[in-house]
Amino acid sequence: MSREFLLPDLGEGLSEAEIVAWLVAPGDTVAVDQPVVELESAKSVVQLPCPFDGVVSRLGGEVGTVLHEGAVLLALEPAGDAAGDAAGTERPDEASAPEETSGAVLVGYGTVSTAASARPADAPARFGRRGSARPLGAGLTAPRPRLDPGRRSPVVSPIVRRLARQNGFDASRLEGTGPDHLVLRRDVEAYLAQGVAPVPEPAVVDAPSARSSAGDERLPLDRMRRAAAAQFTRSRREIPEATVWMDVDASRLVAARRELSEATGERFGLTALIARFAVAGLARHPILNSSFDAEREEIVQHRAVHLGLATQGPRGLVVPVIADAGSLSLRGLRDAIAAVPGELEAGSARLRGGTFTLNNYGALGVDGSAAIINHPEAAMLGVGRFLERPWVVDGAIVPRTVTELTLSFDHRVCDGAEAAAFLTFVAGCIERPMTLLAEL
Repeated sequence: MSREFLLPDLGEGLSEAEIVAWLVAPGDTVAVDQPVVELESAKSVVQLPCPFDGVVSRLGGEVGTVLHEGAVLLALEPAGDAAGDAAGTERPDEASAPEETSGAVLVGYGTVSTAASARPADAPARFGRRGSARPLGAGLTAPRPRLDPGRRSPVVSPIVRRLARQNGFDASRLEGTGPDHLVLRRDVEAYLAQGVAPVPEPAVVDAPSARSSAGDERLPLDRMRRAAAAQFTRSRREIPEATVWMDVDASRLVAARRELSEATGERFGLTALIARFAVAGLARHPILNSSFDAEREEIVQHRAVHLGLATQGPRGLVVPVIADAGSLSLRGLRDAIAAVPGELEAGSARLRGGTFTLNNYGALGVDGSAAIINHPEAAMLGVGRFLERPWVVDGAIVPRTVTELTLSFDHRVCDGAEAAAFLTFVAGCIERPMTLLAEL
């Protein structure tokens, strides 16, 4: 009976890994806790041990395949069954033997002490045919590592790349001690231990496959930007988004804001006013305050509005969330928005759990944007800059303060008519702010 070894939970919020190299092939006999594959996650490259024994019947993907948690890594047949099939006769002693199993498997760890497995010389791998690894055993002296500007050794570990980069050199310039000269962390550390100055990069790169030239600068992503990049990529990959937009005469809103400040002696920003309009719009069109559950093919319509505010901070774009914004008055919403910069600086801002996002990119000096929806939300409202423009009023061309509203929405959740109705409501509140009194 075939058994499937599934990719386990990787921990630390990781849900996928890429196959770097197979350590076994179909037909190989595998023991409990024997490493069978090398995987690269966003954190590191590790060898994964198999929790049970058997004979490999098939592999779950080629080198370079990205597998998600729960995907089949490989399938195994019981060793006794495989042996009996090969001989054409049943072997009762092996067929009735209990199958060995291990406990839960975490990436890089088995349930018993195991040493890292060397790859077979012909094992498929990302860098082509594998050579033999060169472990440093007792009595062996490692060669003095040096940088070779013309060398391009394979480097798969992000940790190794970063360690070298932080010390002013490219790890691929070293001759690695791993299989096929793979550069390992010990190689970088051995080079640093010599205390030698890094060799300057060559002024001219003439390799046809090189992706950079002299004078180019590589900027590594920090943890926050990596997380944002992953979020943007997932949104674009999973959400079939559509966009509707319209120009709006905001002259009355600007005047109402001024009158409100004069009447109360308090300052009310345009972002707070538009946020209040958006929350009122979501009460009328709650389907936009939703998320899409692809696994269960269901729309999850959220009861509370947790309003995200796209904010350009010193470390990049973040989306702090104002919890239960629908229950706040205009003054309460204004105060919550004003508190966001301090919360970001103190590290206390809530950055998860939003159900709808407001993006005031007009503060960056642009009129419009095809914004990326903040997954797993279903919509984002964008607001452009407020400009004096010629506008037709009662048949005459007059100067008016105009802004552009944009709504990006998940087409699985609603159609264009619902999205347009929401956008029209918000636009109506901006053009005639007093109409919102009916919603309060």
